[in-house]
Amino acid sequence: MGLLARFSFIDGHKLPKQGAFVLSPNHYSEIDPIIMGIAVWKLGRVPRFMAKASLWKVPVLGWLLTKSGQIPVQRAGSTRENDPMAAARTLVENDLAVIIYPEGSLTREPDLWPMRGKTGAVRMALQAGIPLIPAAHWGTQAILPRYGKRVSIWPPRKPVSVIIGDPVDLSKYEGRPLDAQVLNEATADLMAAIAELLGRLRGETPPAELWDPSKNNQSETGRF
Repeated sequence: MGLLARFSFIDGHKLPKQGAFVLSPNHYSEIDPIIMGIAVWKLGRVPRFMAKASLWKVPVLGWLLTKSGQIPVQRAGSTRENDPMAAARTLVENDLAVIIYPEGSLTREPDLWPMRGKTGAVRMALQAGIPLIPAAHWGTQAILPRYGKRVSIWPPRKPVSVIIGDPVDLSKYEGRPLDAQVLNEATADLMAAIAELLGRLRGETPPAELWDPSKNNQSETGRF
């Protein structure tokens, strides 16, 4: 990646140097996890990701996931210990920094602005009682466009900007049941913060309303 991207950081000091937290960035290229993983590493923390527990059964891959400290989570409805609450305890007990993409998949928004978010990042932060930090990046589309199949190697060292935001204020949700209303409201706060950060990087004003795939006859999973 050092040959493909030239990183610049804005407010990198806002990324905690110690303690557990959830980092939630925008998502518009399949290379984003590598970009954000490197960004977090350059800012002084070891990045972790949530992954479905079944991947730990894959030869070699499972070993790599374990050795790199990634966090297994069972699918919804599982009664095994590796559920989201167990993952939350793992974060707190080991002071881990985990990257969770609240959109869940690449944005469907035509101009690559964030779309409506899912509640996983907010739920994890509230369950674990740890900071939820929004982030945004811009420039990875020049390396690998949305749903692109080939990494662009020319020209080399394309500029990628990363901005870290202030923690989302979750105090008004603490102590309340984590029902759909609470999770949706907190997720809307998170997505608004991410969109504002991306607007700063792009020098543009984000859309007033988050893109909703269901209102635009789009599936929220797979390519479109």
